[in-house]
Amino acid sequence: MHQEGQLTLPTTSAAAGAALYCQSWTPEAPAKAVIILVHGYDEHSGRYKYFAEHCVKNGFAVHTLDHWGHGKSDGENGFIPDFSVYHDGLDALIEQLPSDEKTMPLILVGHSLGGLIGATYLLENQSHFAAAVLSGPAIKATEEPSGFMKGLSKLLSKVAPKMGVLALDASGVSRDPKVVADYLADPLVSGTKISARLAAEMMANMERVQSQAAKITLPLLLLHGEQDSLTAPEGSVFLNKHAGSIQKQLKIYPELFHEIFNEPEKDTVLTDMTDWLESILAL
Repeated sequence: MHQEGQLTLPTTSAAAGAALYCQSWTPEAPAKAVIILVHGYDEHSGRYKYFAEHCVKNGFAVHTLDHWGHGKSDGENGFIPDFSVYHDGLDALIEQLPSDEKTMPLILVGHSLGGLIGATYLLENQSHFAAAVLSGPAIKATEEPSGFMKGLSKLLSKVAPKMGVLALDASGVSRDPKVVADYLADPLVSGTKISARLAAEMMANMERVQSQAAKITLPLLLLHGEQDSLTAPEGSVFLNKHAGSIQKQLKIYPELFHEIFNEPEKDTVLTDMTDWLESILAL
């Protein structure tokens, strides 16, 4: 069953009162677990229909939202007033889960920027979750910024926070030309550059995850395309090495680009994920 809805960010949020679009896919029989899906930069939850259908077929419910400034939600493309706004959205999404699903195991799945949002969320909230899966997480930049660039980024974040500073190369999304064409034609994909504020927030939170990785102790699966030109596979390697999790696994797919859930081998990747989740739930 597929449902659409809306949630409102609380008064304590830096984007208080903003309306966020959310949707869910649920199996007909009671789910074995609930996936909280966290999408990446300049995309939206609607791009995960195939992902959700695979999960539902395997007995998982999927709940997701469009981040502030993305998709059908309120906010400005490319910008974020504060990184905590992404966490506020996840808090609200989890709070409004159906009562029967609140007692089921929760699994966090984050892709790209969503992997960074997910990893930072886990630092404060991992007790909510039975396991986490990070796909192409933005933990390390493909080119490590210099000290000068980091300083400039912090300055621009304050004096020109909405100035666009970094564009994504759509050709790095997938080896499937149709996926790239659909991405470029998608009216909910803005093509907006990452703003100075968001870039600075991302860099600060990447550093935070790297310095506090040992705090992550829940079962953790890291998935990355080796040919990913948008987020560095070294970030997943780093997390696999430094996370405090006893049960952790790293899978690097040799030929795959950034969106491993949208590559020609997506069925293999999705099955790897759900097989691993089922092994964790069986423990």
